[in-house]
Amino acid sequence: MRTQITMSPYYGTPDFSRLMREDVPPPAVDPVSIADILRNAFVYPPYSIYEGVRLVTFGFCPHDDMHTEPKFHFKFRNAGEVPEYAATEQDWVAGYHRRLCDAIQRSCAGMSAPWLLQSGGKDSTTLAIAIADARPDTTCITYLGGQEEDEVESATHVARTLGLRHETLTCDPARAYDRYLDVVHRMPLLTADFALLSCIDLGTEVAGHGGDGVVDGLGADSYFGTPMSKRQEMLKRLSRDLPLPGWLSELPGVDRSFKLCYMLSTLRMNEIERAFPGSRFTDDEADELLGRPMSQHSRHRLELYREEIGSATSLWEWRDMSTSIAGSAGAFAKGLYSSAALGLKVAYPFCDLTLREWIHREVPRYQKVDPVTKLNKLLIRDHIATRFGELPYVTGKGSFRFDVRGLARARFDRVRELARNSEELPGAGAWLDRNRRRFDNKYHASKFYLLAVVLPWLASRRERRAQVQETDMRERAYA
Repeated sequence: MRTQITMSPYYGTPDFSRLMREDVPPPAVDPVSIADILRNAFVYPPYSIYEGVRLVTFGFCPHDDMHTEPKFHFKFRNAGEVPEYAATEQDWVAGYHRRLCDAIQRSCAGMSAPWLLQSGGKDSTTLAIAIADARPDTTCITYLGGQEEDEVESATHVARTLGLRHETLTCDPARAYDRYLDVVHRMPLLTADFALLSCIDLGTEVAGHGGDGVVDGLGADSYFGTPMSKRQEMLKRLSRDLPLPGWLSELPGVDRSFKLCYMLSTLRMNEIERAFPGSRFTDDEADELLGRPMSQHSRHRLELYREEIGSATSLWEWRDMSTSIAGSAGAFAKGLYSSAALGLKVAYPFCDLTLREWIHREVPRYQKVDPVTKLNKLLIRDHIATRFGELPYVTGKGSFRFDVRGLARARFDRVRELARNSEELPGAGAWLDRNRRRFDNKYHASKFYLLAVVLPWLASRRERRAQVQETDMRERAYA
């Protein structure tokens, strides 16, 4: 099978139908792509989990052949594109609100019962304000993912003030994982984004309450700009690409400390891969799991991006370019694959062409990022201020976190059973047995999460291939 799928929401709605047919055996799984996921939680674009299937994600041109010479070009460069000063001053907030409402109407046109994933951050709050005008039939839902955050009260206040219905879902890792196992055979492709199970949990809830689509606030970071924090700058400097063995994180004392494990993993990584979120397997661990050396092939895929990222004109732009790789193949992919599996539509209003081009090319820089305080999304903050005061989640916000430690406690035996029968990851069982007592450390539990996502997806493809072959044999026998 040799095919190419345009799957970036910036380019429109992807069509995964050819990969979801149950009467056709799935393509062969690419072992290098499995290494990608173990090392970074996603497959490096334009590759996919399948051999012969290429993806056109953000930064690639849909008219280019992703099988021959794909070229990566970041779409929202700062130098020469973002105006320092406006050609004519205008009411930027009013213009933004009008265009955001139009973007919502266009992206949600096919939905009769949309649900907004209201994380409680700036993007979902500004969306809620516009949705109250453009699609007041929308229901908001907030996910309480862990102890690090509790934005339910403020999110409820926002929704009710705007006259929108609001629901809450508290993370139950066992329930979320069981819901994933129920639909994994319908997932067209594979990513292991650390909010994937949250997304499946939410999507199942939405569908169960009669919703036919979700509205997601992803997409604005790339053209608004995301200044690097002091912590991010420090991690960039600590990323030394040192060949430290993975077993160092299993040493007594070290294995119980998330900070020590995270620091060791950072020293092992190159600076671009450290910009990707989450704790992942080291190269030697990934090779152990796969039973053969694949990590260097995975590392080589990063070369496609180095020239463009190396041309960044600022640390902010460098980080935006780097994180856009994980964003397209992880953050966006989780919603696209989940919605396809659950039969839901998904809308990304911030990816709307008219809105994003206006913000990128006409809105001046001083409406986006404060160069002194490094406060970002100033226009969005001003838009929120038209309806609300300085709310706490606007300045300090988490995300759709998932309880990875709770998942390890609740579903270790199920994942271990999947590992026992895995052909693609013959070393998974031994790794799980060796590290079982370490899963109260989020660093090790995050790796468990990766296996918990990958193993059942691979198993479902083996089962589908066997079922199709058995059906073909029966039909030939009766012919």
